[in-house]
Amino acid sequence: MSASAQRPTDREHRRRVLKRASILVDIDTSEIACAVRNQTENGAELQVPLGIQAPDEFLLYVPLDRTAYTCVVRWRRDDRLGVEITGTAPKPHWHYG
Repeated sequence: MSASAQRPTDREHRRRVLKRASILVDIDTSEIACAVRNQTENGAELQVPLGIQAPDEFLLYVPLDRTAYTCVVRWRRDDRLGVEITGTAPKPHWHYG
């Protein structure tokens, strides 16, 4: 099976972007810097530093959008995460960015 046949069908409809973002968990956990590589209303592909293990659920703050997205990880591959966006939330008051 080709690599393109293994990808989700909605992948073709995702807008390619390059946005700086932060994975936020809680006040006691350091943020994880990442990049949004493509995005739809309901999902995104994130690039995270190799070796970093993001939690299964987190808040993704995208300064360019001025939005915090609630996310659930749907797949992991090398330095990439596919997330489902389940909603939005206010930027946490404890996040400085």
